[in-house]
Amino acid sequence: MSNLKALAYGLRETVIDMIVEGKAGHIGGDMSVLEILTELYFCQMNISPENQDDPDRDKFVMSKGHSVEAYYAVLAEKGFFDKQELISTFSKFGSKFIGHPNNKLPGVEMNSGSLGHGLPVCVGMALAGKMNGQDYRVYTVMGDGELAEGSVWEGAMAACQYKLDNLCAVVDRNRLQISGNTEDVMGHDDLHERFGAFGWHVIDVADGNDIDQLHAAFEEAKTVKGKPTVLIANTVKGKGSSVMENKANWHHKVPNEEELAQIRKDLAERKEAALHG
Repeated sequence: MSNLKALAYGLRETVIDMIVEGKAGHIGGDMSVLEILTELYFCQMNISPENQDDPDRDKFVMSKGHSVEAYYAVLAEKGFFDKQELISTFSKFGSKFIGHPNNKLPGVEMNSGSLGHGLPVCVGMALAGKMNGQDYRVYTVMGDGELAEGSVWEGAMAACQYKLDNLCAVVDRNRLQISGNTEDVMGHDDLHERFGAFGWHVIDVADGNDIDQLHAAFEEAKTVKGKPTVLIANTVKGKGSSVMENKANWHHKVPNEEELAQIRKDLAERKEAALHG
């Protein structure tokens, strides 16, 4: 797994390049979600540029679509589009790489960014798979702030009702959102109990920025029958550098020159440690 751990830090470097070049980006949430996306796209999911039109491909929806930079970086690394074009044109006038996922881009299943939409749509995708006798799996990543949306819980009820064991949701539980601490804005108490009460199989990932723990959780999810699974991934917003970590004001921010130098140094060191750890 060490190469995936290093890859996640390499992808963070791509995200930094995009945000600096485009002068905008939801940097904190990008950093918290990258191990989740890396494990999904490079280990778990049957999806690639070669099979993106195959009806039996696995499906993924980035419900917390404001963390688009991390999503784009992963898709570019996977070969869906050119990385240098992504970095040089991101968030600029006329660019196809805009500030939320859009399905005009290869590899993007649906437009997202309006919070609370990803899980209900994935319920439909998973239900369609069941009705058509297909064996693809459906994944979505939500932010913990997003769980304040009522449509999430309508989707959760439906997923249980229809026994969608081909559906796996992930909560990027970084405990921060644009206006502060998630528990202060709209508390979730014990998310394990809450999803459990809705009939889901719940897996707590103690360190949602640890590839090994995520791998074990996704493998467990594949074995669950008769109900959907959710991973509560306890992550660190701004993961990768002490400049950003656990700081709400890094929800949407472009680093200045001094901050940028330290972030690049920290990411390089952590990538090197992952390669040789």
